[in-house]
Amino acid sequence: MAGLEFEKPIVELEKKIQELRRFISDKKIDLSSEVKRLEDKLEHLKKETYANLSAWQRVQLARHPQRPYTLDYINLIMSDFIELHGDRLFSDDKAVVCGLAKLDQQKIAVIGHQKGRDTKENLKRNFGCAHPEGYRKALRIMQLAEEFNLAVVVFIDTPGAYPGIGAEERGQAQAIALNLREMASIATPIISIVIGEGGSGGALGVGVADRVAVLENAYYSVISPEGCAAILWKDGAKAPQAAEVLKLTGDDLLALKVIDEVIPEPLGGAHRDAQKTAQALKEYIVRNLKELRTNDKEELLKLRYKKFREMGLVA
Repeated sequence: MAGLEFEKPIVELEKKIQELRRFISDKKIDLSSEVKRLEDKLEHLKKETYANLSAWQRVQLARHPQRPYTLDYINLIMSDFIELHGDRLFSDDKAVVCGLAKLDQQKIAVIGHQKGRDTKENLKRNFGCAHPEGYRKALRIMQLAEEFNLAVVVFIDTPGAYPGIGAEERGQAQAIALNLREMASIATPIISIVIGEGGSGGALGVGVADRVAVLENAYYSVISPEGCAAILWKDGAKAPQAAEVLKLTGDDLLALKVIDEVIPEPLGGAHRDAQKTAQALKEYIVRNLKELRTNDKEELLKLRYKKFREMGLVA
């Protein structure tokens, strides 16, 4: 598995262990004590590295090309997924996946940004950057969920809404603003989880929810670190510095009441154990849906409004 810059010592030690195991297998000799020593060293190195990640390093993990995406989590924790397409106005935005599914035996609506694994798929998915029709499709599915009393689960993973001329001509800002207004009044439980990148209005356009969480190595921010650095210092290379001041990590967001919970990831990031990460997501969703279902619709909307009014207010 290819590592990030700060993971190089870990990757090199993993390779050394693999090479030693192959040597043992080929030569039929017992070096189990040496393997055990290296494995203990690796475990210590991992714990030391990942316990002290900077904000910028978490941003890098959030963007890891092998990190699980929306469709991966849908396949891992949901069943009977039926994808629904189109905004009924312009086209079907492949950067946003929407549909109906079952979580255990509970019927839900699911929405999420979707990135690609290679260049061809990334072009098809527009690198997870939604167009106005993507936000309109998401809103259509939420309104459908409200009509049939289905809870809505949203997976956020986008650098931001697509800023191209065509998107602007078709009302990008208006589409996001409309979602913000309408999601505040959709009378069914909504849970939004940032599973990777949570960039700007592109994330917030599907982020108005009764419960908002982020995975441990995801980030949620008003702007990307590179964009912030370019504006403040006229230098994109200062992105690591920008990441620190943006307060975009789970712990910072929790302190500011922007989110409700940080969902833990396996040591090294979600991409190292997608199944374990998916199980943590499922437990979070099931637990919170059970709590939200105890509120009637009027109380649900009242609490949602109160939640967003209190964001950023710290003692």
